[in-house]
Amino acid sequence: MPNERCHAKASISGTVPFITVSCSDFSVKDTLGSGQCFRWTLREDRMCGTAFGRYVEVAQDGENVTIYGAGTADEEVLWRRYFDLDRDYASIRKQVIETEPRLCDAAAFAAGVHVLAQEPWEALCSFVISQNNHIPRIRGIIRRLCLHYGERADGWEYAANPEDAMTFPTAEALSKASEEQLRALGCGYRAGYLAALSRSVAEGRIDLDAIAQAATPEARKILLTIRGVGPKVAECVLLYGFGRMECFPVDVWIRRALETEFTDATALMESEYAGIAQQYIFEYIRQYPERFVKKSKP
Repeated sequence: MPNERCHAKASISGTVPFITVSCSDFSVKDTLGSGQCFRWTLREDRMCGTAFGRYVEVAQDGENVTIYGAGTADEEVLWRRYFDLDRDYASIRKQVIETEPRLCDAAAFAAGVHVLAQEPWEALCSFVISQNNHIPRIRGIIRRLCLHYGERADGWEYAANPEDAMTFPTAEALSKASEEQLRALGCGYRAGYLAALSRSVAEGRIDLDAIAQAATPEARKILLTIRGVGPKVAECVLLYGFGRMECFPVDVWIRRALETEFTDATALMESEYAGIAQQYIFEYIRQYPERFVKKSKP
């Protein structure tokens, strides 16, 4: 049943359809800028980007979130799911703080961050690209992949910058790119991983639907058989692409947190909403790195 804190209505502004959604405990900018996705750009007061083959612009005024370029009931359902608007994040914060009281400051700081429900194929490629990389460079690589191998998204005519309105390449489209062509787009050594991955998915040797239907331990095991997918990438894909909220990706930031403020946090890492807790820690440590300095032994 939808969370009673949220409601939505469809309307039309000139020739651009839009949906206005009201939901507490949600920040568009914090969520889309939190390092879990790489396809959104802030232009003036709107986050502009493409997901599920649709281009939209998202603005927020208090608890009211307006999604320009979406106007049907089906699109309302899609974007509510994408932004995870019907989950009770206030109750989840309470639960994870009870599990790990040291999380209190981080959970309050990042209270508006939701875990996005991304397309598994895009999430898989994005996090293969993300390894040993930084966010601006990841965004650039993915943008070039979309420009070269994607297509115009639905709603592209609303975009001030056409580059914002390209779909993520399908496995079939990306499988036609050679490793050399992918390197030319800046993928580096990851080009070989992407070339092999896209061919395997396009030819059915990697079945994303089977991963979606598998229990998390089995899904993790399957992902780890893919060349270029290690533990951190697998956890990211499971969390952001398959909605497994119990998954807890550990990158350099989180590892630093676990070695300083959050030592012996096994109970939190193995909890039902470990992935949401991880997002709170990730946002907090990036803002206050000075709080996470490993103390030298006397």
